Formats: sequence, structure tokens, C-alpha cells
Amino acid sequence: MSNQLEIERKFLVIGSGWKDGADCKKISQGYISKDESVVVRVRTKGPKSFLTIKADRGGISRLEFEYEIPNEDCEKMLAELCGDAIEKTRYTLEAAGNTWEIDEFHGVNDGLVMAEIELESPDQSFEKPDWAGPEVSHDNRFFNSYISEHPFSSWGVSFEALVKEFE
Repeated sequence: MSNQLEIERKFLVIGSGWKDGADCKKISQGYISKDESVVVRVRTKGPKSFLTIKADRGGISRLEFEYEIPNEDCEKMLAELCGDAIEKTRYTLEAAGNTWEIDEFHGVNDGLVMAEIELESPDQSFEKPDWAGPEVSHDNRFFNSYISEHPFSSWGVSFEALVKEFE
């Protein structure tokens, strides 16, 4: 079990230099409940499964509770409670002294690539790697819960055009 304040910033990813030396895991996740203030998610991440509750705290901060659950329970919830699952590969790497997670989406979200960095405080400074493009932390379209209902393929815009929109 974990409970913590999650302080996270998100960026669109440009280029592919970030893949060198990154660890990766396949992720399948779906949402049992989504509203503006609280989401309940289940996910498989590599060989493990989790139930996560996230509560909006305003800005880039959210309260997060995560619990490991049996894989069979997760698979049943994904199949029967969640609708279409998000499929992605998560790459984890160290860059400029920080841990970054890069999500490369698949299926109906193919072409969307985002990076996340978790911080100790909202005003913590950090060095942004070359491949971290425009910041999208404050745009709800880039929350996975939004993407699960509004796949990137339905946005009617290329990833390159999306990057230009935020530059």
C-alpha cells in the first residue's frame, strides 16, 4: 500500500534519443470510475497488478493511494468494469539527475508519447532533457483518464501539430 501526494509534470516527447538505455514495461490500464475530482484505476504493469485511487488537489498535485492486487482480479476488472483499456509501453530512465517515465501509447492512442517527472514540491527546479518538448501538465486532455474516453486517434491532429500547438 502507498499513499502519497503525487506532484507530477508532463511533457510531450520529441525525438527518440530517450529510448537508449531505458528500462521498459508493458502497461494495460482502465478506469472503474472517473470524475473531475477522483479516479479509480486498475492496471497491469509488467508481472504485477494494481488498484489506484487519485484525488485532484489542484494544479499538478494529486493525492494517490495504490495497492497491489491479484492479477486475476485486475484482468476481470479490466474486462468487465473498464471498457477499452489503454495500452502503452513505459520506459524509465535517469536524465539530468532525475527519474523520468516516458509512455509510448499503442492501439487507438498510437503516436502519442509523453514524459512525466515526479517532484518533491510543485516549485522544485529540474533540468529538462532535450527530448522533453512542450509542457502539458495543465491540459486535461493529457490525463490517461481522458485519453481512455477520447483516444488520440479521434483528436484529428498529428503529434507534430500537437507539439507545435504548445510551442
